[in-house]
Amino acid sequence: MTVVGPFGLRVRDQALEADVQAGLAAVEAGLLDATKSEVPFITEAAQHLVSAGGKRFRPLLVMLAAQFGDPDAPGVVPAAVVVELTHLATLYHDDVMDEADVRRGVDSANTRWGNSVAVLTGDFLFARASHILADLGPEAVRIQAEAFERLVTGQILETAGPRDGRDPVDHYMDVLGGKTGSLVAVSGRFGALMAGADESVVDILTQYGERLGIAFQLADDVLDIASDSHESGKTPGTDLREGIPTLPVLHLRARAAAGDDPQDKELVELLDGDLGDDDRLAEALRRLRAHPALEQARRDTVRYAQEARATLAPLPECYAKAALEELCDAVVHRAG
Repeated sequence: MTVVGPFGLRVRDQALEADVQAGLAAVEAGLLDATKSEVPFITEAAQHLVSAGGKRFRPLLVMLAAQFGDPDAPGVVPAAVVVELTHLATLYHDDVMDEADVRRGVDSANTRWGNSVAVLTGDFLFARASHILADLGPEAVRIQAEAFERLVTGQILETAGPRDGRDPVDHYMDVLGGKTGSLVAVSGRFGALMAGADESVVDILTQYGERLGIAFQLADDVLDIASDSHESGKTPGTDLREGIPTLPVLHLRARAAAGDDPQDKELVELLDGDLGDDDRLAEALRRLRAHPALEQARRDTVRYAQEARATLAPLPECYAKAALEELCDAVVHRAG
């Protein structure tokens, strides 16, 4: 059994491991090529997060989904490069909106060069992704456009907040379906589609990616509170400090509104105060780490990962299916 890709994913077959490793290596080369510019400064900024590494979660899913067709088909690697470039572009923009200082263990682009350069670099990456996408055909362009619309819609919904009378948790799950689920779903879809898999298989892997993407983001929500910067590669409590709603906080607020526990209400007041103060943020993190709302968010993460796993049931038994199932377990383990 070989460990490959993010989270220590275990692959039980040497041939599959070789295919996935070769595919990810080709994606890495493609990312470096796609982020080169005739302007050296643009190359430096565009390769900032590429060079910082990352899990390459989405390209890995493309490679595994392609195993249900021809994994060597010419569109597989470029499609993986497209989804990762798109993801990287959103990180540049997210860090500006969140005023994040650290990304993947290095200074965020906005910290290093300022917000304008970070936003424009994200736009540059979107442009490069579109250029590659154009060679994959009109259907691929349409799929990516629809996913990008969902991604942006999710971001806008998050910024606008839930409308009056809407359950904040339900609203948040809609946000995650757009912000994260959409692009992970495209990863599964592109991998199977570019490899020539049957339409039913493409649909299954799209649904799988949607649910797995939500589980992945929920695990991130837990990590923002439960981890340290060494584990997560970003400053813990970043979302808390910026007032970004995450599932543990939404569960806490629901408990505080529905119950009469003064400690719940006191913690909500702490979160609503000035978390720009490091001591207050540390206190909020300490109390949230011990609060049942965090465990409730972990259970939700497990549930979505289990739903992702269940969608795979109709697929034939093979090493690639086993790896996709293992990926569900790995995502949950991050939030453990």
